[in-house]
This record gives sequence, structure tokens and C-alpha cells, in this order.
Amino acid sequence: MPFVTTMTLQSGDRDVLERVVGDIKTRAERKGVELRGPHAESPKDRSVPQSRRLAADGGRYAPWRYTVYERRMEIVGHDEFARDVAGQSFPPGVHVDVDVERVSAPGSR
Repeated sequence: MPFVTTMTLQSGDRDVLERVVGDIKTRAERKGVELRGPHAESPKDRSVPQSRRLAADGGRYAPWRYTVYERRMEIVGHDEFARDVAGQSFPPGVHVDVDVERVSAPGSR
């Protein structure tokens, strides 16, 4: 039964994210790995409040606003390739979430 490894990559720097995703896609194509994606999710705008001082009564600055970009890819089978990619070192600011799912054929146990 094959495994499907789903990788979700997020970053606030779109160029770095695209470079990382492009590198994974190129490596998969060279090795003949079945790769679905990358699928682009809608960018998410985030807002973080900022205090002027550590004390609660210190007032606030304008919130810090930033955008998070996300790409999702599925690696079908090719467990060794998926393990290598998931275990590689990623640039600072790129967050990677890996989910592995065992897929069975319909009607099998």
C-alpha cells in the first residue's frame, strides 16, 4: 500500500517560497517521482498587536501586518524521496508541515 506525503510550505517571502517549491518540483521530475502540485492557497493577511512597553498600560503601536503565502504538494509513493525532501534544511522563514497518509486500494483491507 503506497503512502501519500503531503507537504505544506508557508512563508512571508513569496520569492523564497517559490524557489524552494521549484527546487522540489525539479528534483521530483528528474527522479520520476509522482508529484501533485504545487497547489497555491490564497495568501493570508495577518495582523499582530504591538505594545509600546512590556506593561499592559503602556499603550499600543499600530499593528504589524504581513502576508503568509502557502503551497501544498503531494508525493505519491517514493517514500525515500519524500523522507529526503521532508528532512532537508529549509531557508529561515519557511515553515514546513508534513503529513503522511497510508492509501489503500478500494475494496482491499
